[in-house]
Amino acid sequence: MDNCYIRSIFIPANASIVVGMILKANCKINLGLDVLRRRADGYHDLETVMLPVVGLYDILNVERIDEGVEFRGEGIVVDCPADKNLCVRAARLMQERYGVGGVAITLDKRVPFGAGLGGGSSDATAVIMAINEIYNLGLDSPTLASLAAELGSDTPFFVYNRAMLCKGRGEVMEKIDVDLSGLWLVVAKPESGVSTAEAYRGVRPATPETPLTELLKRPIEEWQGSVVNDFEPHILAAHKDIADIKSSLIDAGALYASMSGSGSAVFALFSDKPELSLPMDIFVHVERI
Repeated sequence: MDNCYIRSIFIPANASIVVGMILKANCKINLGLDVLRRRADGYHDLETVMLPVVGLYDILNVERIDEGVEFRGEGIVVDCPADKNLCVRAARLMQERYGVGGVAITLDKRVPFGAGLGGGSSDATAVIMAINEIYNLGLDSPTLASLAAELGSDTPFFVYNRAMLCKGRGEVMEKIDVDLSGLWLVVAKPESGVSTAEAYRGVRPATPETPLTELLKRPIEEWQGSVVNDFEPHILAAHKDIADIKSSLIDAGALYASMSGSGSAVFALFSDKPELSLPMDIFVHVERI
């Protein structure tokens, strides 16, 4: 299975059955995001490149139990009823589809939500993958991705967890080579979030003159102003804190800075480890790619 999840497996002494797993469910960023058109079904056709952020992740402990779904959250508090949580929905989907037994899930939430980083989607995919392992279902990656797609548009990405060109609602994917190795990545998020409804309410769909895949072939120094996120104009206009973060990252010497997904997180790419001057209440993650 082609993914970057780091997994630990629990096998009791003198037994061959897997009873639980610990998974690091990393988030993602979007390199460009073109909103092409509104569809008859109410969704929008997109074109974006998603890239995993392997150093920023939630930790999930998924264990077999006799029946039902038990969920416990730790870390960042998510304002969501447990039965609406994507992890719980993922477990129930697997139970309904494959008749598996119970699952106990503990989520240590570290990836900010309402950020456009896909943290909840990654968590859901991790649960699907864990249940596949601990119940020995033997499902392949395309099947896992199809299951994940029932829970969200970007959720299937985390099955493959590598650079992918994503189309349709985001669920139609193909591999793409994007080499950012050696660069420094900064992810910064203000306290405020952006809802998906707000992001789409102000967007103006259009087909770009130059496809995103062609723009990404240019040197990274030429990306700013050409590799765009179509959610940015109205979101930055409405959220000064997000706009200020982007400006600060560019002023700090970023080769490229952009909002990720529908926001509110902003990421930036640097040739060297940057010295940042951001407000204390901003969430900041830094890693070398």
